[in-house]
Amino acid sequence: MQSFKKIFVFPRIIYLLIPIIIISFVFTNFSSNSVEISSIDFIGEATLQKSLIFKETEVGGLSGITYNAKNNLYYAISDDRGQKAAARFYTLKIDLSKGLLEKDGIIPVSVTTLLNENGQIFRPGETDTEGIALTNKATVFVSSEGDAAKLINPFIKEFSLSSGREIATLSIPNKFLPDKTNQKGIRNNLAFESLTITPDNKHLFTATENALIQDGVVAKPNIGTSCRILQYNLLNKQPEKEFLYQTEPVTPFLNLIGKFASGLPDLLALDNQGHLLSLERSFTGLGFAISLFQVSLEEANDIHNIDSLLAVDSKNIKPVKKKLLLDLRKLDVLLDNIEGLTLGPKLPNGQQSLILISDNNFNSLQRTQILAFQFKVENPLIRLLRRVLPNFKL
Repeated sequence: MQSFKKIFVFPRIIYLLIPIIIISFVFTNFSSNSVEISSIDFIGEATLQKSLIFKETEVGGLSGITYNAKNNLYYAISDDRGQKAAARFYTLKIDLSKGLLEKDGIIPVSVTTLLNENGQIFRPGETDTEGIALTNKATVFVSSEGDAAKLINPFIKEFSLSSGREIATLSIPNKFLPDKTNQKGIRNNLAFESLTITPDNKHLFTATENALIQDGVVAKPNIGTSCRILQYNLLNKQPEKEFLYQTEPVTPFLNLIGKFASGLPDLLALDNQGHLLSLERSFTGLGFAISLFQVSLEEANDIHNIDSLLAVDSKNIKPVKKKLLLDLRKLDVLLDNIEGLTLGPKLPNGQQSLILISDNNFNSLQRTQILAFQFKVENPLIRLLRRVLPNFKL
């Protein structure tokens, strides 16, 4: 009789183990290191003095920023085309030790002049440096928009963090390069503003601020634009994938001056699984509209073999997935021309900090503005349960 009972006990144990094994298998193969933000909060604002002169240079045009966790310092690239001083980036201290950013919480520490491969400064007009990203080798990558009107190509170059000298140059696919016919390539001042590197230092991402000429129209009131995210493999320093990123249409409010501009000025890699933050910035004629999005490349189509989106049926192309994280117009803050973002240190409360910075265009009516945020990351197991059980609530 005991043996008879054991025969039926064994299957019961199996029935209990099966769901545990399945859940364990799914969880093991789930991207547990992937990052999804569950909440974000504003923790302060600081501005630099207008027309600040530091080390015989005017501090301004800060279009991109990156963080060095080893020394708790930030590097911010200026988009000065050599009119105020040579191409350069600034080292900054941003004090978040109290868990917030106070008005005087930013201090310039040093300035580094960028030098070409021959150890010489770049000529005026040769660069329009917009993006910056720190590597794990004491170097930074810097992106330049070039000048399409003068057929100056955009570039992505690696520079020594200490000397500022050029170390390497990444190749740019031909479809991005301007030509004399004005039928393809980047549009002037709407090219590679963004730059970010994954935490494992294996991939670098940049993106066009607006559509390539052969991909569609620039952003207009109530009309978005088709940007391309370009992914590089940093192990062989070659471009390998491209993804379609559609910016949101923005409605101007009381646009009496008739000026409008909108696009994608920066990206920030959150993990190694293709999850990023994107920053969309619009000038609406009456101030700025700034939005942060969570972005996923996981299900997006690779379009690097498509030279022109206008030449194919783009309805069949899966763009990157986007989720609005924050519309900064809802903050009680007068927004300036926000163009750059980076992660900062972990705060005293354990949350992750995020820093945004504005390009003042060397304009006396604008400011170099730094905004600080803290955000929470959703637990991977909770995220898995939400995917497996759509109605799951904590």
